[in-house]
Amino acid sequence: MDFARINGVTLHYRSVGNDSHRPLIVFINSLGTDFRIWDPVIAELGEDYAYLLHDKRGHGLSDLGEAPYSIDDHVDDLIGLLEKVATRPVILWGLSVGGLIAQGLYAKRPDLVRAIVLSNTAHRIGTAEMWNTRIAKIEADGLASLLEPIMERWFTPAFRRVDNPVYAGCCTMLLRQSAAGYNGTCAAIRDADFTEAARRIAVPVLCVAGDGDGSTPVELVKSTADLIPGSQFAVIEACAHIPCIEQPAAYAARVRTFLKTLPET
Repeated sequence: MDFARINGVTLHYRSVGNDSHRPLIVFINSLGTDFRIWDPVIAELGEDYAYLLHDKRGHGLSDLGEAPYSIDDHVDDLIGLLEKVATRPVILWGLSVGGLIAQGLYAKRPDLVRAIVLSNTAHRIGTAEMWNTRIAKIEADGLASLLEPIMERWFTPAFRRVDNPVYAGCCTMLLRQSAAGYNGTCAAIRDADFTEAARRIAVPVLCVAGDGDGSTPVELVKSTADLIPGSQFAVIEACAHIPCIEQPAAYAARVRTFLKTLPET
């Protein structure tokens, strides 16, 4: 296990193959997950790439820090980790709130970024009222009170089977999440708006949606792709909000096609 002290917070991270000249993919997690969600995608992509994964503050084995957070808190943590670990511009691959963090990092440090995959995300996600209601519910009744509606947004009915051990494991992952860290990041999502910043992205971008996503529907992801000059857009079928778990092979294949179009560095 690797840990780094950045901005007063200890972050848990994993670096794979980063001593080579292979393109470096930096995965940025969704809300309520840890970096193990990317393992099936890494297995699909194999040794063509190097990888950097981390648990953002308030998630996984990383410190809680001072919640609530802003997207800038998560952005600055990742910038600090990149300055410590990365040796070249990276491919940011952000899922859900991870996509907001990717947009924020590019806005602040475009020199660190070679390309971006914005997955199941948008320039703005939800409304203040929605996020405040969720925060209040968790403060009153705990994360377990929202397990079922969260899973309905994360996965399609076909995946949410009682005999599916991967689904059971994902439920456990969420239930073991720090409620304070979860709510702290809900506040960060609530306050983030990259509508104007998206128009200024000048590196290659692929926006990916799941056809059954209840958190960031296809139309919302497409609206973000429409803001970004020259971006590509793709839809993963039979998939909801967490394609790296539900459809890793199709997901990795579509992103690999995009990555193969990137100019050599």
